[in-house]
Amino acid sequence: MAELTPREIVRELDRFIVGQEEAKKMVAIALRNRYRRSRVEEPLREEISPKNILMIGPTGVGKTEISRRLARLANAPFVKVEATKFTEVGYVGRDVDSIIRDLVENAIRMVRAEHEKRVEPRASVLAEDRLVTLLTEPQKKPAGNPLDFLLGRKSTEPQPSESEQTALKARREEVRQQLMRGELEDRELEVEVQEEAPQVEIGGSAINIGDMMGGMMPRRTKLRRMKVRDARKVLKQEECDKLIDSDAVTEDALRRAEQHGIVFIDEIDKIAGHGGAGHGPDVSREGVQRDILPIVEGTTVNTKYGPIKTDYMLFIGAGAFHVSKVSDLIPELQGRFPVRVHLKSLTREDFEKILTQPENALTIQYKALLAVDKVMLSFTDSAIEAIADAACAANESGEDIGARRLHAVFEQLLEDVSFNAGDENMPPFDLVIDGDYVRAHLSGENRPADVRKFIL
Repeated sequence: MAELTPREIVRELDRFIVGQEEAKKMVAIALRNRYRRSRVEEPLREEISPKNILMIGPTGVGKTEISRRLARLANAPFVKVEATKFTEVGYVGRDVDSIIRDLVENAIRMVRAEHEKRVEPRASVLAEDRLVTLLTEPQKKPAGNPLDFLLGRKSTEPQPSESEQTALKARREEVRQQLMRGELEDRELEVEVQEEAPQVEIGGSAINIGDMMGGMMPRRTKLRRMKVRDARKVLKQEECDKLIDSDAVTEDALRRAEQHGIVFIDEIDKIAGHGGAGHGPDVSREGVQRDILPIVEGTTVNTKYGPIKTDYMLFIGAGAFHVSKVSDLIPELQGRFPVRVHLKSLTREDFEKILTQPENALTIQYKALLAVDKVMLSFTDSAIEAIADAACAANESGEDIGARRLHAVFEQLLEDVSFNAGDENMPPFDLVIDGDYVRAHLSGENRPADVRKFIL
């Protein structure tokens, strides 16, 4: 995906996001420049840094979704943070370095998932082997002198005879076949599992005490009784952990976070001053900006996996800028977001497209949800128009929350159906949603305007 051209990137974004062509174009160029930079010779490559983007537009128009989809296209570590959650150094709250630490954690999870997928076939075989052993052989406990066991001396237990070994081998093969046929899924057995180390919360993040101690604390185990289907998952995960090279995962994750990481800073307008008053809350907001500045400029942040540079990460800032203006940000931070993109408010036509064009449109989601309870939904063109009217009118008369308004409309529209569906005695049935149904089931601010009374 990293080699997609800007036009192809925009085409991929069009599958999920309606409109906002300018924003899609700019992020597509930013992503393609990542690939271009990787093909430049080493000395010059170090001098090329990403051109950070500032998205300006009301809530619910696609700013976050564009950034998230971009990260998925690039297969890049992604983190979304809200600027209002950070406070100046020395005050209670999260420090800005935690942004990068969260990005690294996401990179570790991403790379680890890739490595797990690679070793999954081998781990499945090993887990199946352990299951067969647990089902055919009793768990052996150290016998004789405990000191012999601790010192690693050979056990004096009599070894099984050749006939016993042959019988055990046949029994193992029989159990293996039963497992393959799924005949033992509900059988219970005892599995020795590792206990999770206790966690403490520091600065709003949960920290594993075992990690803090650098692995000095021995892993404690306990016996858990579970069904075969659950034991298979536990054993498979343990085998994956054994097969994966943790150092290789960390090295790859740090490199990917440094070179391809994307940080989305939402509500950046909330930390801007109001007309440069320079006192009260404005001083605190400016302090947060100055703390964020080194991260965006390029610095080294210490994480539990090692130091990481932020010089080549792509930062995308976003805000409505209703009360404040971009010029209210400190000049140094403005300069670090050279690319400005203005996103437009959604129109009635945009709402209609959002309901029909994207692959994850709400109409498709609700059809799939209610189909689980044997309710087959369908929406007529008049229903789509009425829903778009309702969302548009509600945004105009109340708070403009963009496409998020559609969620409120759908929940109210399908409230009765969602509540009554799921009864075992209820037969499957088809429900056609048309314009009259929408107008009859919406009330309050979500009721679509009836324009017929204005027609002469």
